[in-house]
Amino acid sequence: MNRFANRAGRRAGIAAGLTSLLVPAALVLGASPARAASCNVTTGPYQKQVEKFLGRTVDGRQSLGDCQAIQAFQRKHGILPTAGYAGPLTWRTMDTMNQQKAAGTNPNKAGKCPTNKGRIACVDLTRQLSWIQDGSRLKYGPVPVRTGKDGTETRTGLKKIYWRNINHWSTLYNVSMPYSQFFDGGQAFHSTTKSMWNPPGSGGCVNMRSADAKAYWNLLRNGDDVYVYGRKPGT
Repeated sequence: MNRFANRAGRRAGIAAGLTSLLVPAALVLGASPARAASCNVTTGPYQKQVEKFLGRTVDGRQSLGDCQAIQAFQRKHGILPTAGYAGPLTWRTMDTMNQQKAAGTNPNKAGKCPTNKGRIACVDLTRQLSWIQDGSRLKYGPVPVRTGKDGTETRTGLKKIYWRNINHWSTLYNVSMPYSQFFDGGQAFHSTTKSMWNPPGSGGCVNMRSADAKAYWNLLRNGDDVYVYGRKPGT
């Protein structure tokens, strides 16, 4: 009876020892088994660029840590799938952010937005940036914006604000559009709760963060010019 009990005890001890070797491995890697399983540890085509953007070690090889950092970025901005893969959409979003940062306090350095119109709101689709200038003098911005997706692009050209509604409700999309300032058909500046870098984009409006949309509301009036140019990445 005691011999059988001792053997059973030894077998149980061996099994427990094996389990103790296996379970902490996931903990050492910094994630639960379920979390680790959901992470794509395949090296992506934009691995080095994404690693550099996120401040990771730039070695061009996907690690679990890289994957988790990419996943966090994807979740924050609604980039699907949130698998942690350094693919084209994730890098395109980061590249747009880099261009926005590079614009600094001189977004119209290339002179593409007219400086002979007085007060004007400029929208650069390529960099997903907007600002307000008076002649060549910057009045507000630049700020990130979220413009129309492929198929419902924000239309380019020189326009004018023709209608404003601070508490507008869209019957088309059944959604609130605070601080709406319409400048081209149903296309308007307005605030949204989504990330400015959330793909694929809007239904044509120029989405803004609440504070920026409010500032535009206070600075612009009916009849003020709006100039939209460039091409949104992915359209």
